[in-house]
Amino acid sequence: RGGECPLQDQTLSHGPGESRFVEEKRHFEKPIPISDLVLLDRERCILCARCTRFSDEVSGDPLIEFQSRGNNTQVLTFPDEPFASYFSGNTVQICPVGALTSKPYRFRARPWDLEKTESTCPHCSVGCSIEVHTSQNEVIRYQGVDNDDVNWGWLCDKGRYSFESVNSAERLDTPLIRNASGQLEPASWPDAMEAAATGLASIVEAHGGNSVAGIGGARGSNESAYAFGKFMRTIIGTNHLDAQLGDGLDPHFLVGSTPRGVINDLDTAKTIVLWGPDLKEELPVLYLRVRHAAQQGAKLIVIHPRRTGLDDRATFKVVYKPGEGPALLNKLVEGDPGLAEVRAAINEGPVVGLVGRTGLTEDPRLAEAVAAFLRELPKATLMPLARRSNVYGALDMGVSPRLLPGRVSSASESGKAALREHWGSLPDDFGRDTIGIIDGLADGHLKGLVMMGSDPVRDVPSGNRAAEALSRAEFVVAIDTFLNDSAAAADVVFPALGFTEQEGTVTNLEGRVQKVTQAAPGPGQARPDWSILEDLAHRMGGSIGATSVNVLFKEIVTVAPAYRGLTWVDLEFGEGRDGLVMPLEEGDQPIQYVAVDPGLAPTKAPLALHSARTLYDDGVHTRFGPSLERLVGAPMAYLHPDDAARLGIPDGGEVDVETVQGSARVQVGFDPSLAPGTVFVPFNQGIGQNLGSAVEVKLEVVS
Repeated sequence: RGGECPLQDQTLSHGPGESRFVEEKRHFEKPIPISDLVLLDRERCILCARCTRFSDEVSGDPLIEFQSRGNNTQVLTFPDEPFASYFSGNTVQICPVGALTSKPYRFRARPWDLEKTESTCPHCSVGCSIEVHTSQNEVIRYQGVDNDDVNWGWLCDKGRYSFESVNSAERLDTPLIRNASGQLEPASWPDAMEAAATGLASIVEAHGGNSVAGIGGARGSNESAYAFGKFMRTIIGTNHLDAQLGDGLDPHFLVGSTPRGVINDLDTAKTIVLWGPDLKEELPVLYLRVRHAAQQGAKLIVIHPRRTGLDDRATFKVVYKPGEGPALLNKLVEGDPGLAEVRAAINEGPVVGLVGRTGLTEDPRLAEAVAAFLRELPKATLMPLARRSNVYGALDMGVSPRLLPGRVSSASESGKAALREHWGSLPDDFGRDTIGIIDGLADGHLKGLVMMGSDPVRDVPSGNRAAEALSRAEFVVAIDTFLNDSAAAADVVFPALGFTEQEGTVTNLEGRVQKVTQAAPGPGQARPDWSILEDLAHRMGGSIGATSVNVLFKEIVTVAPAYRGLTWVDLEFGEGRDGLVMPLEEGDQPIQYVAVDPGLAPTKAPLALHSARTLYDDGVHTRFGPSLERLVGAPMAYLHPDDAARLGIPDGGEVDVETVQGSARVQVGFDPSLAPGTVFVPFNQGIGQNLGSAVEVKLEVVS
């Protein structure tokens, strides 16, 4: 690792002045690739077993092991099982001698030449603490930082190696305007601002502010999300804004559920109930924390339509067919004899309920029904789960048609009155969520759209519908780091800074606020999201007061009840590294959301679609990161072998997958962990977003 050897450092500091080793040093072929991301220099290895023990005991991926005996002992993978772990980068970080190195970083810099800046990982909503290492103003790598409340120093490989996308040559570095021939071309900031302001203002003047909508806010900081919400509501005059891109969960449920738990509750839980996403795929470091709790004796109950990364540690695993979750929940509530052991385990408190959507075809109200059941259990706490990076922070900042800043319902008259004292006027019209916005654009009820750090074409369950909506919009503005599929349809595109290039705060799935810190400059003329919005507001004859991050932060803690009492000093790294869970004693959370079972009826379908996200998908972190891009799997549809035999579909054969919302042609694989009658299609790997969120699915064999 270019001189990074803790054992060598310890020896030089505390060992003998001269080496007693006079024999010829060992020489081996080097480097030996043990995975797509990790290389081994065998002559350095001291056989300490840190890497093998981590993979076996911590991540549950026993894919590397000692081979041979005596002087021939070495770390190797199994011949038929590569080291395909989502956490392989941790073995590099904990290696004491630099025997393991990562391909993206190997020998790119000397460790003593690196500048180190503590920050927070932007990959998912867990909010892992990281250290950003830079050299000559370029991000070189991320390292995990020990945060006792969150990640314990571990990172998933997507979070660790996503730095490559920050350095991508595909980053936007200048504004773009669509010319008379329909092509996007570079433009100056004044020209782009004028074009965007004129386009939006003309729609507002002709059709009213409620004819424009906003999508985004979850990829940036709290300050940018707050500025986005304030811009849409006070400058445009609309409640059509949403940070959830078709995730479907009630925002009150996500940010206001009571009693709300924290990650460390897992360590004292007697029982953990996971009825939600596969944590290993969607919230990887939370998966590590749950796995550790189960190893320490907590009973783990996993309820999901297919196998998950935690099945080997589960006390009970219950598999059900998509659409039949309500029926299974009723059996649990009513004490069905077939689930007696599961119900008995659930009744042992303290209970931590990890609740979310198992997939994008599942009715999002099922999560609330599950939460309503679990919250009545002994000493229960709930952790509503959503994967999108800073979605909890964006919702806390009011980027939702149903929320105002600070966990205040948009239906609260007192909440609106209090906000008007700071913001002035507020729109009273009903607001649409992302799916409603897309439908409104497609059918012509909405005319304009502002996107900030969002790509609905690739990110919502029905990408085809989103593309159609963008094509029908009269005017679209995009603020983003890349020219993604949605931004490519915009009339004006502004280049934004990434998370390593600006200061701010984010909020994780616990409601924990942490800092993000500037570690390197952005590309070209890129600017912070909030700065772009302030200039755009000024061009439209107003202001959102976004003159700096500190000004926005101070306004947030003044305006948002749940954030009152928070100071910038509280979040400084060092003693305050672990962040603070909101609200503090000085704060208040107006929403005390008590989940209620909506009484859902099960959906019966001969074949049911299960569409869920995977860690390595076709998102920006992987698409624009060379090392991660190679790890994205080919589009597949998975069937239970019995279903495939009944339908006459061979393993590796092709089928047309059809729902009422779309279709796709794809290769078939077998998965015996699926409930019979289930078709699993990974989302956002080329086809999932074309099938929509419908449960019922049909297959037609391609001859």
